[in-house]
This record gives sequence, C-alpha cells and structure tokens, in this order.
Amino acid sequence: MSSALDRLKKAANLKPVKKVVTLSDGSEFEFWRTPLTMAERERAQKTAKDDTNAFALQLLIMKALDDSGARIFSGGQAAELKHDVRDADLQALMLAVISDDELEAEDLDPKD
Repeated sequence: MSSALDRLKKAANLKPVKKVVTLSDGSEFEFWRTPLTMAERERAQKTAKDDTNAFALQLLIMKALDDSGARIFSGGQAAELKHDVRDADLQALMLAVISDDELEAEDLDPKD
C-alpha cells in the first residue's frame, strides 16, 4: 500500500501544460509551463516581497518554458519585460502562468 505522500505526489501531475495567449496585435504567443508548487510560490514571493505584479512576473520568468522544457526568459529580463512589453500582454502571460490547469486535448507533454 502506498503512503499518503506517494498518493499526493502521483496526483500532482507536474507535467508541462501548453498555454497559448493572444497578444494585443492578434498574434498568438505559445509556451509551456508546469503546475505551480508551494516551493516555487515561496521563492517568487520572497523575491517580490509584497508586490503582486512583481510576484506574478517572477512566476512567469520561472515557469515559462519552450517546447523542449528550457526557460524562455531569464531573471535579467524582468526590467525589459516591464518596460518594453505592453502591459495587457504581460498581464495575460502572467495570468496564464498562475491560472488553474484545465485538461484539454492539446495540453500534452511536448516530450511525449
């Protein structure tokens, strides 16, 4: 019989999920991200302190991946994202990172 922790870890399903965000120019921005863990939330909160936007931006930088599983942003790009990307687009990307996962047919692990 498996332990409670084993059951929770199995149920976590931390496989990457595809996210597609329509940008203000009508184009689509596609990326992958894994579900948020408590450790990742704590790391982003520590960096952001009490700033909700900084928290969400940190999560975007930490969690947005390409189809091979590599991060698409680096921590050094935070200021550039804030200054050179339309706010509505950045907000939509950040929301896609923190939103709950809904299993959809196209949300498959890119490595499968």
